[in-house]
Amino acid sequence: MTMTLPQILILAILAGAMALFLWGRLRHDMVALAALMACVLAGIVPAADAFAGFGHPAVITVACVLVLSQGLQNTGAVDWLARTLLPRRAGRLSSMTALIGLAAALSGFMNNVGALALLMPVAVRLAGRLDLTQGQMLMPLAFGTILGGMTTLVGTPPNLIVSGFRAESGAGAFGMFDFAPVGVAVALAGIGFIVFAGWRLVPARQATGAEGFDTGTYLTEVRVPEKSKAVGLTLRRFEREIESSGAQIIALVRNEVKMIAPHGGRLIRAGDILVLEADVDALAEALATFGIALEEQVKAPARSASAEGEPKKAGGEKAGGGQAGAEPDAELDAGTANPDPRGDRNGSERDEDIVLRELVVLPGATIVGQSATDLRLRTRYGLNLLAVSREGHTPHSRLRTLRLRSGDLLLMQGPAEVMADFVNDTGCVPLGERELRLPDTRMAIIAGAIMLGAIAIVTTDLLPAAVAFALGVLASMLFRTVPPRQVYTAIDWPVIVLLAALIPVADAMQTTGAADVLARFLVDTVAQGNPVAALAVVLVTTMFLSDVMNNAATAAVLCPIALGIAASLNVDPDSFLMAVAIGASCAFLTPIGHQNNTLILGPGGFRFGDYWRLGLPLEFIVVAVSLPLLLIVWPL
Repeated sequence: MTMTLPQILILAILAGAMALFLWGRLRHDMVALAALMACVLAGIVPAADAFAGFGHPAVITVACVLVLSQGLQNTGAVDWLARTLLPRRAGRLSSMTALIGLAAALSGFMNNVGALALLMPVAVRLAGRLDLTQGQMLMPLAFGTILGGMTTLVGTPPNLIVSGFRAESGAGAFGMFDFAPVGVAVALAGIGFIVFAGWRLVPARQATGAEGFDTGTYLTEVRVPEKSKAVGLTLRRFEREIESSGAQIIALVRNEVKMIAPHGGRLIRAGDILVLEADVDALAEALATFGIALEEQVKAPARSASAEGEPKKAGGEKAGGGQAGAEPDAELDAGTANPDPRGDRNGSERDEDIVLRELVVLPGATIVGQSATDLRLRTRYGLNLLAVSREGHTPHSRLRTLRLRSGDLLLMQGPAEVMADFVNDTGCVPLGERELRLPDTRMAIIAGAIMLGAIAIVTTDLLPAAVAFALGVLASMLFRTVPPRQVYTAIDWPVIVLLAALIPVADAMQTTGAADVLARFLVDTVAQGNPVAALAVVLVTTMFLSDVMNNAATAAVLCPIALGIAASLNVDPDSFLMAVAIGASCAFLTPIGHQNNTLILGPGGFRFGDYWRLGLPLEFIVVAVSLPLLLIVWPL
């Protein structure tokens, strides 16, 4: 077989890129960009087309789905689903089935890395309740999210890449649920194996690194509004409903009278203030479950509204904690008119980055011995002190009058830039960043509606996927489910660069004829001209490569070869493209094949060789289920 110089060059460049992927010392996006530049310098890819991949529909869609996924995370929409759908007191089988099933379902419609990150804390808590190690819950969860991603067009980047190659071949792009007939069957088979037997194959190791860190419990105040589900419940019943989260009631404030350790039979009334001791996750669960609100929390829209109007006069603080109703709003409104330079920023700009931060009070901090009222946190900074964590004993003062001590942990809410000013002014130190979310039902509904609307547009073929999800991103920014400043940080830019750089390289394989050369070799030498054997070769080869190199890169490299094989055998290419999509989504043997595998490496205490114990039988199941289904659903 005689090869031309361009064919030799493109195959040499690809071989070098794959070697660098396997070597693992360079980031995948760097390797992809190096391969693209090599193709340009070799004259294989025209310089004018070198960056055409950044405008490819698959790349645009991946970026937009990442942003929409961030909106679901920000607003607590997924947290609500987890609380609603996951059983609280079920056994191992039911709990694991519900958790992994939810993870797979979420991964079909949002970024599967985001789905895993959201459910990891739930998995860790479940592991403790079910007497399992963290790894025995995290690996099944990670594999479940990978399986779920193969069920829809937007579930994983390889599906979008495969759809893009089909569109470029002239057959049109795949639809939103064209991947479902085979993908759902494979996902169900894989999840069934995991929950009934596979989880037992996961090594029981102790975590070598924590996904977050333990800051202990916070003391905070929550107000019970009139429409809260907590109204009419006894304190004992309230605590029983949230006992799984570890939260407990320390005191009750009613009519400005604080009752320490109130009797469990006392009924909760509208307007009561409950003093809770809980960690951040437990606090979020209690707020969402009963529809209660943090006493010291003020919504960002009120901040901008007051900034635009005339400032109100701050009300006076009552002894013992002050009025808990309108006064905080008045104090905040006064703060917006404060001549401090921090208050001169544009109101809408400040609202974009309302964040939660954990700050530790150092011994030399200027706020030691002062309370939130003394510091005028709202009027001077526009910040809210939501909770305090203190070692040694439980404080008996109201939160706003509690005098701070060195070593206290403060849960603060406010604009990111102002938070940084506060840290610099006071000498506090922010703890390492972690995800802190408090539920917002209204915003969660909006974020879910935006995602569902984009999916509906794609499903009904009203607009292409890239346009539909781009409209979703615009709506997310307008409704602030994703603040405009956060849009670009929500995008995984190394993945975007990887895809955009490899698409012109993959196109060069077709234009030079190198893909046809490889296809003929695989058909004639390995498959011996048998279409079914060739389909199996494509599936297994893709699965192997996705275990040792990025799954999106694997799809981009294998799609031209799959199209070439189908052309040489004179069969329908759809089954071969679907085989690439399935194979690229099934990276279960190593921690480097998929981001989700890497994400659980430390929290699960895993070693490199631990993944194949569950991953290898799972990949056999994937091949056994998908191969016959491909022949039935997408006949040759």
